[in-house]
Amino acid sequence: MRAEAPDLLIVGGGPAGLATAIEARLAGLEATVIERRRPPVDVACGEGLMPGGAARLRELGVRIPGSEAGVFHGVRYVDGDLAAEARFTVGRGLGVRRTVLHRALVVRGEELGVDFRWGTTVRAIDGAAVETDRGRFAGRFIVAADGRLSRLREMAGIATSIPARKRFGVRRHYQLAPWAGTVEVFWADEGEAYVTPVGSGMIGVALLSRVRPLDFDRELRHFPELARRLDGAPVVSRDRGAGPFGHRPEAIVRDRLALIGDASGSLDPITGEGVSVALSQAAALVRAISRGALADYAADHRRIMRLPRRLTDLLLIAEHRPRLRRLTIRTFAAFPGLFSRLVDIVGRSGAAADRSPR
Repeated sequence: MRAEAPDLLIVGGGPAGLATAIEARLAGLEATVIERRRPPVDVACGEGLMPGGAARLRELGVRIPGSEAGVFHGVRYVDGDLAAEARFTVGRGLGVRRTVLHRALVVRGEELGVDFRWGTTVRAIDGAAVETDRGRFAGRFIVAADGRLSRLREMAGIATSIPARKRFGVRRHYQLAPWAGTVEVFWADEGEAYVTPVGSGMIGVALLSRVRPLDFDRELRHFPELARRLDGAPVVSRDRGAGPFGHRPEAIVRDRLALIGDASGSLDPITGEGVSVALSQAAALVRAISRGALADYAADHRRIMRLPRRLTDLLLIAEHRPRLRRLTIRTFAAFPGLFSRLVDIVGRSGAAADRSPR
């Protein structure tokens, strides 16, 4: 029989919230997920999971049909006539459309007995309970997993800062066979373009820029080689935009409330680690709650975010300094072992081996 007040009341049914609910059930805890939308939920993202994140999904028992996902074996940087490629030495990446990933996470949650309350909007937070348009819900702990612009975080009075240099993204899918076994990152002075295999004969293209509003076709002109490859390919999705990125809240834990995923601090998509990082956070949060030490989650969260934030900061420095960016790519091309080592470090995000403090 389901507990009236679950151990975790999770507001937000995206990957971060769903992964937290699955982790909770695997740990023997009750979990209720409240989400104003109905599945499958789609948002703009690069849709590439590094090897650590892909491995963690398997550990959680989340199954994604091979026909609905693409596999990639590394990362390739392209800047005009320069190119550098790094292959993963352990594991492989997974490209999967956000709707497919969301559906797979929901199915796994249903198998484990997660209580889903779709189409429910939170109006206010009151201690260890929330008021919604469908009544009051309480829990031992409340988890804010409602994204970069978290309303629950705002209701709890947790202030948030955003970078002075704001960046935005837009995503589109093409019915086109992937031409490389990697995620390709095309660089230009105006921003970056990411190409990810996301299924049988399909790719996702995400464009990042400091321009707002971001128009996909206008921004694509900054990447002539990519534009030539995409010319004439059928578009199979509606353009979706997002931004700005890089929100940093002043606190991750407050009383019985914990923030997770983008609500706990959004990363610029330049490293492609958002979902993998959220999977690590979910494991850390449930571990802390299971041992009755929610404050430990704040320390684990800082550790999990340290490397991605440092790497993001470094890449953003290169992003708006063309000479430095091209020098970096030349160095990676000349020393592919160095590039592979860096990609492997990033690729471990979300893996079980990366979840313990060290």
